[in-house]
Amino acid sequence: MPTTTPSRPRRRRSATAAAALAVAPVLALLAACGGTSDAAEGGEAGGDLQAAAEAAGLEVNTSPDQDRIHTQENPDAIALLPPELAAKDTLTVAVGAFTAPLSFLADDEATPIGNETDIAQLVADALGKELDLQVKAWADWPLALESGDVDAVIANVTVTEERKEKYDFSSYRNDQLGWLVQADSDITEVDEPSDIAGLTVAVGSGTNQEKILLAWDQENQDAGLDPVQVEYFENDGDTILALQSGRIDASFGPNASASYKAKVSPQDFAVVGTLNGGWPDTAQIAVATVKGSGAAEAVTAALQGAFDDGTYQQVLERWGLEDEAIEAPETNPPGLPKTS
Repeated sequence: MPTTTPSRPRRRRSATAAAALAVAPVLALLAACGGTSDAAEGGEAGGDLQAAAEAAGLEVNTSPDQDRIHTQENPDAIALLPPELAAKDTLTVAVGAFTAPLSFLADDEATPIGNETDIAQLVADALGKELDLQVKAWADWPLALESGDVDAVIANVTVTEERKEKYDFSSYRNDQLGWLVQADSDITEVDEPSDIAGLTVAVGSGTNQEKILLAWDQENQDAGLDPVQVEYFENDGDTILALQSGRIDASFGPNASASYKAKVSPQDFAVVGTLNGGWPDTAQIAVATVKGSGAAEAVTAALQGAFDDGTYQQVLERWGLEDEAIEAPETNPPGLPKTS
């Protein structure tokens, strides 16, 4: 890569413009989903986002009364259930509740909704179980699964070889990452490391995308390009505020949430590049279950039934994620390699 590639110019908004943008309906809900409930007080933000999503062609229901897509019971999947899980009437699933459209809180600020909860519904239906959703912070799902508090985790978990030592996985979506910028940003394309030289980029701490960002930054610095200024925020709402205020140039994270923001608020946001979350390898998102419990085989079969009858595709289309569909679910697919 040539060492003379210049860093891209950065555009900053004035404080007045940032303040005006901060009242945008989509920001109000995203801030609420990220843990700031004041912006959605009274339930108005969810309704505004629903209207914006519908205008973008997404049939999104942000009320707690979800008309979820259902699949039929799958005798083959049920027959694969381990005895302990087969004896239960309920499938308890851990989900997050922080980022639309993956999983976020409904208008009542209590009910988790989104693509991940809908996938959980398909699995429960196929296994002949009632669905019990438990909201867990990202850091808490491993203990919840290992302790038996939940039967499965559906929370945008990437399959890695390290995680496979403790958990079994049933894949259901490609791990796709996206670069989100302001709609009128001078940054129009991010395809390679040199495109982010000199930029200020927000990324989640301890995530696969952080590893990629740091690897790209190191490649740039080795080539004599300007370093990336990496910023970390507590939640998605804070990241969006920073992006709209001009504090950061881009946010690098799950393309599902980036694409959703761009679709429902194209006047504010744009996705200027995507790549697989396993870069330079490929990675998938999967349902996590306890290692060696036998639950993964049943969950994979349950997902396969939803693939076959079309309900899996319907769920992804509902949340605008059809581009992240995989060809078929797989038990313990190849995961991201361990880092030394």
